[in-house]
Amino acid sequence: MRFFLAGIMQGSHRDTLLHDQGYRGRLRELLKAHFSEADIYDPLADHADSLDYDDRLGKEVFFRHNRLCREVDVVIAFVPEASMGTAIEMWEAHEHGRAAVISISPLAHNWAVRSCSHAVYPDFASFEQAVVGGEVAARIAQVQDSKVDEASAGAG
Repeated sequence: MRFFLAGIMQGSHRDTLLHDQGYRGRLRELLKAHFSEADIYDPLADHADSLDYDDRLGKEVFFRHNRLCREVDVVIAFVPEASMGTAIEMWEAHEHGRAAVISISPLAHNWAVRSCSHAVYPDFASFEQAVVGGEVAARIAQVQDSKVDEASAGAG
């Protein structure tokens, strides 16, 4: 199962800085522990110095990541506050891909979060509890099954 770790990086910072990215390691550890066959792609892992990219490289990476969200099985979106990049990744996965979009966000009333997520957990603790309890795996399976059914109906 292929996971994409979407989540706030720059957010609304006006300066060249990132939000705390500690959630990425926590997510990787949790997913590896409960999805043994997980192939986890973390955009920051290969692009830690992305704030220094020139426009050409920055756009290339940005658009490649958005396309990748169309191809993975699961997008885990960490959205503690509004994040335009994460919203686009969620949209691409939801509208043009086959992924289950699972969000960790207190923004349950935000239209992008609410409309593009198959499940929303208000914080990391509730998400972790849902992973450990099997709820997240069940929701992913449900979304994957419905996407297969949609594809079959469209082909017939």
